[in-house]
Amino acid sequence: MAEIVNASTKVDTEEDIYTKDGTVDYKNKPANRKKTGTWKACPFILGNECCERLAYYGMSMNLLLYFKNELHQHSATASKNLSNWSGTCYGMTLLTISASVSGLKPTCVSKDNCHANGTDVALTFLALYLVALGTGGIKPCVSSYGADQFDDADEVEKKHKSSFFNWFYFSINIGALVASSLLVWIQDNVGWGWGFGVPAVAMAIAVASFFSGTRLYRNQKPGGSPLTRICQVVVAWWRKRRVHVPEDKSLLYETTDAKSNIVGSRKLDHTKDFSFLDKAAMELQSDHAKESVNPWRLCTVTQVEELKSVIKLLPIWATGIIFSCVYGQMSNLFVLQGSYMDITINKFEIPPASLSIFDTLSVIFWVPVYDRILVPFARKYTGHKSGLTQLQRMGTGLLISIFSMLAAGILEVVRLGIVRRHNYYDHEHTPMSIFWQVPQYFLIGLAEVFTFVGQLDFFYDQAPDSMRSLCSALSLTTVALGNYLSSLLVTIVMALSTRGGKPGWIPDNLNRGQLQNFFWLLSILSVLNLGAYLLVAKWYTYKRVVGTLR
Repeated sequence: MAEIVNASTKVDTEEDIYTKDGTVDYKNKPANRKKTGTWKACPFILGNECCERLAYYGMSMNLLLYFKNELHQHSATASKNLSNWSGTCYGMTLLTISASVSGLKPTCVSKDNCHANGTDVALTFLALYLVALGTGGIKPCVSSYGADQFDDADEVEKKHKSSFFNWFYFSINIGALVASSLLVWIQDNVGWGWGFGVPAVAMAIAVASFFSGTRLYRNQKPGGSPLTRICQVVVAWWRKRRVHVPEDKSLLYETTDAKSNIVGSRKLDHTKDFSFLDKAAMELQSDHAKESVNPWRLCTVTQVEELKSVIKLLPIWATGIIFSCVYGQMSNLFVLQGSYMDITINKFEIPPASLSIFDTLSVIFWVPVYDRILVPFARKYTGHKSGLTQLQRMGTGLLISIFSMLAAGILEVVRLGIVRRHNYYDHEHTPMSIFWQVPQYFLIGLAEVFTFVGQLDFFYDQAPDSMRSLCSALSLTTVALGNYLSSLLVTIVMALSTRGGKPGWIPDNLNRGQLQNFFWLLSILSVLNLGAYLLVAKWYTYKRVVGTLR
């Protein structure tokens, strides 16, 4: 009897010492709850993200003016090139060299005849797309990795996970704050060599910060390739496409114990959605080869539900593309618009790109307000632990983004009215303070707090356990596609609006253009997008997990 009690006590003690979600430490041993993870590990991850985003925004915020003023590209071309270069962060060394070494700078015959040659442009874009390659490696993983530091099987730690995403985005914007103030000023007043060199140093600090916390991190066990499992379900379904699925879903194939056969993933309960895929879990005699299951012929219910979960995310994912297109204007056409306004205060020139500091300040203000005030307040009325559901939070951000585009459009109408009344068509700056742009930046920041942070939480929480990095990567593709959409829209509207010799909506001289029409277009697309979002959000059902992790 004493042995049984001692054994039971030992099990209870081990459960108290180690995490319950199957995570391991840097030595590949079960993670100690008190010595690893939670907020003690997060400063290194948040510090890494802060410096990495400082490096990224240090380049992207002023890149449109770099294309216009240094490479001497047309306004529409510069806008498209910035949009095509979507969301990225390494390769600063090459970019620093191309901006610093005299032989690699654009050759100037005179003030009016200064253009980048083919080598200049090629080297610049080689560096930029190396940055894109680096960002593609880190961005899908870092938010998921930070959230992994909180045990999903522990109710106390799980409550902190939503807060982590808020503070993760807060860290991003601390980096953006430095970039939009200090780095933009360096680029405009000291030089582009230093302007791109400082982000390179920031990236080195980011790497050092991340590796400094190695001993404190909790790591999920590799669960195999999620893409392979998806392909297995598709192949198994195709092979059994003519097989009839029984009404009793308990007859579908699944492991008998409480643990999934996928390492690092809990079992998922069967759902009625996309029932045709259930055929992949229909057990036939031919599915067994030499007493073992052929995964290309027979899949578990959990494996099928993984694919269903990803498919259900796609409509929500698609509605993020328009929002990302709107968000991308902050470092694109907002900067171009600001460059035609009065940028001086007592003879001090304000870099147009530095106005994005108000987006950053908006986020820095609203993240703690949302986390500490709005969530507890909303919780009293909704009963939801996070105040608003993830879908409600994202929808609120989509609504706010519409008003940002309306504010930008109204501002451009007023600015062009001043140009026409005073015949300022050929003036470099309109006598209208650039600070009139603050409302549109502030609204974009508020929309970010709801939509982008909500997306981080939603795609992490609703993804199958072993597919969280994949689904985080999926959510980030909306940023890339939003930028590509912006580039496509600029191409289309310029092709249509320049017919008959007209200057078009976004000419090289914005005083002769109709930029407000582009903002109206984005407003209309955002309204339609919000309508589509409300429909798919109403249809969406949250995932249900059963069992435990292995």
